Amino acid sequence: MSSRIIWVSPLAEGWAVLCTGLEPLVFRSGARAEAYAKRLADRIAPLGRAVQVRVLDRSRNLVGTQLYPAV
Repeated sequence: MSSRIIWVSPLAEGWAVLCTGLEPLVFRSGARAEAYAKRLADRIAPLGRAVQVRVLDRSRNLVGTQLYPAV
């Protein structure tokens, strides 16, 4: 089974947390968006699905990836 990916992506004014099957969430701060994405991954992984959190910078370059293994 493939892992679910949660993206933290820049917007014109703010940051989005994007995950297939969930409504996008928007934050003013990239740090808050990243923290929320990690909390979400902490809740999904125990349900038996591995999760990757991928963080993009303002130029849309991948600057971080964290894996949460399925439990």
